[in-house]
Amino acid sequence: MIEKMKFLSITGHKGDIDRVVDQYLSKYEIHLENALSELKTVTNLKPFTENNPYKGQLQAAEELLASYWEGSLEKIPLPEDPKLSQDLSVEDAVQIVEGLDQEVQTLCAEKAELQKGLDQLQVSKNQIQPFRDLNYSVSSIMQFKYVRFRFGRIPHEYYQKFMDYVYDTIDVVMHRCQDDEQYIWVVYFVPDILADKIDAILASLHFERFFLPDEYEGTPTEASLLLDGKIEAVQMQIQEINQKIIARIQSQKNKLLAAHQKLKRFSTNFDVRRLAACTSHENHTFYILCGWMSEADASAFRAELDNDPETFCFVEDDHNNITSTPPTKLKNFGIFKPFEMFIKMYGLPAYGEIDPTMLLGLTYSFLFGFMFGDAGQGLCLLFGGFFLYRAKKMNLAAIISCCGFFSTIFGFLFGSVFGFEDVFKPLWLHPKEAMMQLPFIGNLNTVFVVAIALGMGIVLVTMLLNVANSLRFQDVEKAWFDTNGVAGIVFYAAMAAMVFLYMGGHPLPAAAIMAVMFLLPLLVIFFKEPLAALVEKKAEAMPKEKGMFFVQGFFELFEVLLSYFSNTLSFVRVGAFAVSHAAMMEVVLMLGGIESGSPNWLVIILGNLFVCGMEGLIVGIQVLRLEYYELFSRFYRGTGREFTPYGRTDS
Repeated sequence: MIEKMKFLSITGHKGDIDRVVDQYLSKYEIHLENALSELKTVTNLKPFTENNPYKGQLQAAEELLASYWEGSLEKIPLPEDPKLSQDLSVEDAVQIVEGLDQEVQTLCAEKAELQKGLDQLQVSKNQIQPFRDLNYSVSSIMQFKYVRFRFGRIPHEYYQKFMDYVYDTIDVVMHRCQDDEQYIWVVYFVPDILADKIDAILASLHFERFFLPDEYEGTPTEASLLLDGKIEAVQMQIQEINQKIIARIQSQKNKLLAAHQKLKRFSTNFDVRRLAACTSHENHTFYILCGWMSEADASAFRAELDNDPETFCFVEDDHNNITSTPPTKLKNFGIFKPFEMFIKMYGLPAYGEIDPTMLLGLTYSFLFGFMFGDAGQGLCLLFGGFFLYRAKKMNLAAIISCCGFFSTIFGFLFGSVFGFEDVFKPLWLHPKEAMMQLPFIGNLNTVFVVAIALGMGIVLVTMLLNVANSLRFQDVEKAWFDTNGVAGIVFYAAMAAMVFLYMGGHPLPAAAIMAVMFLLPLLVIFFKEPLAALVEKKAEAMPKEKGMFFVQGFFELFEVLLSYFSNTLSFVRVGAFAVSHAAMMEVVLMLGGIESGSPNWLVIILGNLFVCGMEGLIVGIQVLRLEYYELFSRFYRGTGREFTPYGRTDS
């Protein structure tokens, strides 16, 4: 069901807003509206503009905690001592965060400098690494006066061409170092006077030169080992600083958690100003907050404010004087609450509309059980979903558990347990074997007939709900003259009665009665717009384009008749899945060797798991389709907006 809402306006001195929000509003669920939009008739109304003073400290606290809990704010727990947060003032919370943040920032600055040096060492190592095969001091090479040297790399194919055709014809000494799939790293030496010529030749062969800094000691291998030692030493220093940061946060963990919770609460409360408005009277400035509360919360809230002379609360009972529409807050029994997930997927009911959660919960579970009737697999779904819901609080798991309960019931009605249909006699029938003789149709499976009859009953119930919803919203056309209104109910109920009488071999009513029951509702549906205009006393009942009206009305009426037929037959799938489940389990048992007398229990268990998972998923989707397209489309609008309480905290 939908909770009744009250619209409240709260006002007081501008400087008192933080106290009111923290002392009162944080205890109740209130859906705040923008006061500037709601109070358009109030003069001298201005926005409440102030910068949040707690935002920076809150961000700093979250960064500190995220660094301690590996970057995830979701892992941050509540303080071990709740009283610590309650007794802590917001000023103390700011001091705790700022002091700890300053210490951590100092350590982080040291860490940044070390990291910068580490990056430089790593670059130096990467530069010298490919030349480790050069067994000569790099610093000595750097001091050559009459011989030029070049460090670099050359592609494999050009290196081979150089060695085959050029190397022996010029004055150059080339030392090959390491290589990979594309390049060979080399060092070549040339006389000073030939350097430009040799450089040009090598450049034409795609030689890529590397410029090494004059900082290496010994051979490239010795220099690389020395750099490894320096890198390891810097890494240890960085690790020590990380440990200091963690240890410092650990020592202040409880205070930091309490400060974070306090700052989060005050920051959220402060942001209420974005939805507030200010007005001035003489030399005083007042704030105004507007929002929706449930009827129970509104009564308790007003009773608490009666003892506060600085704050005033007004309740607007006439929703016609309010700009915004009331939000929707669902309140259902625990067993139906998980099904609200499906309601929200389709769209929340508008305020004042009938909440379909209970109807969906009952019909969804019942139809699922009918289509998936197996006592053994039903018990698995029942207990599996129940334990998963208790562990993870997943709404889908609770829905699976409810569906498993009805699957178990229908499993006993169908005499099926894990596909075995000879363990006990069915309390009702076997879906594959039960047949019945019908006039004009002949021999037909009983579950198909029951599924269609069940569908007719559900369709009639949804039509009645559409009438109730339409009357609530004062929609005359939908309530009385629509396909799913009173006219549609009379026609569809008469059609269902005729079918049951004919199939049961009972005499049909007189032709005059049948004409009235069928033709009169169809005529009402055909002329629904003019009839609604007459009831609402509009100036023009019939449209000006009468020819187009009759042509359009004829095709719409034909579509109505076709939809009645197709929507009814859509419920055949309920019986079809009941039969197909029995057939699939028969295949599993056959593959498991039940007929041969030497069953393979592993095949039977795996087959049950496969059918339970695959068919359970398919049946769940098909039932949801029936709910949305065959039920909800007849009576449900789903145009409501969700009740979103502002900034409620538990501390």
